[in-house]
Amino acid sequence: MTSSTGSDRRTLAVHGGTRRSQYGEMSEAIFLTQGFVYDSAEQAEARFIECADDEYIYARYGNPTVRMFEQRMAAIEGVEDGFALASGMAAVSSSLCAILSAGDRLVASRALFGSCLYVVESMLPRFGVDVELVDGTDPDQWRQAVQPGTKAVFLETVSNPMLEVIDLAAVSQVARHAGAVVIVDNALSTPLYQCSAELGADVIIYSSTKHVDGQGRCLGGIVLGTKDFIRKTLEPHAKHTGGALSPFNAWVMLKSLETLTLRCEHQTRIAHELAASAEGHAKVLRVLYPKLESHPQFAVASTQMTGGGTVFTMELTGGRKGAFRFINALRLFRISNNFGDSRSIVTHPASTTHQRIGPQMRQQLGINDGVVRISVGLEEPAALRADIEQALDAV
Repeated sequence: MTSSTGSDRRTLAVHGGTRRSQYGEMSEAIFLTQGFVYDSAEQAEARFIECADDEYIYARYGNPTVRMFEQRMAAIEGVEDGFALASGMAAVSSSLCAILSAGDRLVASRALFGSCLYVVESMLPRFGVDVELVDGTDPDQWRQAVQPGTKAVFLETVSNPMLEVIDLAAVSQVARHAGAVVIVDNALSTPLYQCSAELGADVIIYSSTKHVDGQGRCLGGIVLGTKDFIRKTLEPHAKHTGGALSPFNAWVMLKSLETLTLRCEHQTRIAHELAASAEGHAKVLRVLYPKLESHPQFAVASTQMTGGGTVFTMELTGGRKGAFRFINALRLFRISNNFGDSRSIVTHPASTTHQRIGPQMRQQLGINDGVVRISVGLEEPAALRADIEQALDAV
């Protein structure tokens, strides 16, 4: 695997994976078809035995538009291959289920998105997988939990919503000694600000619903890694369980990738500025942003991330009442549960995305009732700052 530089990523985000039909179209074509025809019965038989890279059988198995998206994402990430799925959670669950069987052991960071926690805490143990959750920021807990025979480790490189930054190189080294596969969700870091493969990740997952689409239109997910893993381990599971990405959604993602760097660089710069300006406010107990020196894992973030991302988290005074007053007073920020969108978004995790994990787990993760997650969009920075300031006055 070879990483891409920042300038490479800009170019690859526009041109990577492009294939043109006989018509020579400039914009990528949408192959909006569920099936494909064959010239002969012999050709059909041969294709079901083995498909070449540019041959297709059925859209659940693969599609030319989807394939362009997969190859472009793999090029940006600097890995060999990718497989696109219907959502980020389809990518997470497919990656884990493709590797794990009854009797296998998974070690995962405790700080996971609510749906990810459901998969590792509730779903996998039902099928006989032994799961242990650890504090992802504590290297000793990884060393103690990841023993020889552990099949895989799973973590969010930057956790949602408390933005814990995990030392991926250190975890990968522990996993390698144990023979475990390293699976990471890199959605908050984005492929622009962290090269997870260089840091030791074997499997890299994105919800392309977030920054890749970036405009609140389509669901999508992708799993990236070696060709051997994607084609021999993941693909057989994914294509038979049916989590295929729509060709139309893949086309939307392809067009969005052309502006990924422009959008994310602007949003990240403003997120950093807004997070810094909120620190020290009388109504703010703490601000979490990976590139602020006050962040508990600032040293790790400085080493493995080139940017802090588009999201920051604040804990406000007044608990839930304070948080709700702040949220309801905002004028530009939309109340929703996505992030990485062109519109700025505010989320109250304890009552929405992490409601079902229960108060005890929320307390362990630091998701208190006063916590709000801010996803910064493309609006005028001064207007966003003024909106936050007037809303804080309402707390």
